[in-house]
Amino acid sequence: MAEEHKQIDALTGTATTGHEWDGLRELNTPLPRWWLWTFYLTIIWSIGYWVVYPAWPLVTNATQGLFGYHSRAAVVEDINALHAMRGPMMQQLATASTAEIAASPQLIDFARAQGRVAFADNCAPCHGAGGGGAKGYPNLNDDDWLWGGKLADIEQTIRYGVRSGNDKGHQGNMPPFKDVLKPAEMSSVADYVRSLSGLSTEAGVDLKAGQKVFADNCAVCHGDAGKGNREVGAPNLTDKIWLYGSDKATIVQGLQQGRGGVMPVWEGRLSEPAIKALAVYVYGFGGGEK
Repeated sequence: MAEEHKQIDALTGTATTGHEWDGLRELNTPLPRWWLWTFYLTIIWSIGYWVVYPAWPLVTNATQGLFGYHSRAAVVEDINALHAMRGPMMQQLATASTAEIAASPQLIDFARAQGRVAFADNCAPCHGAGGGGAKGYPNLNDDDWLWGGKLADIEQTIRYGVRSGNDKGHQGNMPPFKDVLKPAEMSSVADYVRSLSGLSTEAGVDLKAGQKVFADNCAVCHGDAGKGNREVGAPNLTDKIWLYGSDKATIVQGLQQGRGGVMPVWEGRLSEPAIKALAVYVYGFGGGEK
């Protein structure tokens, strides 16, 4: 009876659905047989997949499947295989000094590759992806080093940190002078410090007054000529490289509040090979010293 009421499209000879919109009728064209078989095969495949692999979640677990496959176990297996492959080289990194690593073409290439990953994971948030630094975080690409730029110096800084609370870390800091110097004295010494880097000062500024304040209060750490002192982490004030900024307001702020940036201890947080690899990688940025 239903067949008798089918509406057949005169042009194609195909039955229509009976729907019509603005004189247009929808053909009831059947799906291609190959498409139907593909659809049926995917259903069969999915049922098989449910049986052999973990699939259905339960209250506290999930169906384990006949194969007993577990993606986490597969990842652990891959990681263990990677560690086994890297094991001999990592052992060499752990036992060799940074100088020995730098002298070995094979070891230094491996250390740089490991250091690149460790730097991205642990150092880049402060120093930037390329080591370019930011305000308050040193640029590791230049040759201006607060604590020394030799391989051993860099390794010590990474290992023990700066003002980190570790007895072997670098401890120097710049104290606040707000209760020691008058505002006029801080202003004059800020002008003098800027002049050490060749920066311009306002007309009529008495640089000699600033020089006297500098000699009485700052030279003990920064040196009479402002060249700095790595023993206490006092920066060179003559090289036109500024950690916090070169404008007068920023310098005065530093005088008022002091400066004491912190770098954490990485020994105990990173493995021995990772620390040495980081030292070699940072040294290779271009500012490392012989």
